[in-house]
Amino acid sequence: MELTPDAVAEEARWVSDRSTVVVPLLNETRTRLGDLFDTDVGTVTEAEYREEVATVFADGDVAVNVAGYVGILRELDVQDDYPGFVVDEILGRELAATIAGGQPLSLLAQATFHFADTATHTDGVAGADDLDAALAAGFQTRLPGWEWRERESPFAVTPD
Repeated sequence: MELTPDAVAEEARWVSDRSTVVVPLLNETRTRLGDLFDTDVGTVTEAEYREEVATVFADGDVAVNVAGYVGILRELDVQDDYPGFVVDEILGRELAATIAGGQPLSLLAQATFHFADTATHTDGVAGADDLDAALAAGFQTRLPGWEWRERESPFAVTPD
């Protein structure tokens, strides 16, 4: 795999075009999490997803890493699948965290990746369902819709 600006742009287009698969999974994940935590979580449209994909890929340092994870997961297959369970899980978890951004969102995205992955099956190579789960987890974490993210933190300290 060689990551060039053109290759990163191609992965960005692929991730954006994946909206018809990722957005329903993203919203389903939000609904399931909302039910578990007894809260309403806003849904995301395909347009909002594609706009956020553009934002992620506009940061070159993030874009090259996201493109690398996406490219690897798009191709990753393991004979009999199970022996490769660890590698595709690690790559998916790290992709979700990279998309989400810094702490605490990256940790939340990693946890959400595993949650989304349990409800995801994508035909194809072993990494395909982990890729979809990672995109859903990473973007659902960084996009608005969670009440706790839309209010000021009670832990903010005003300097004297």
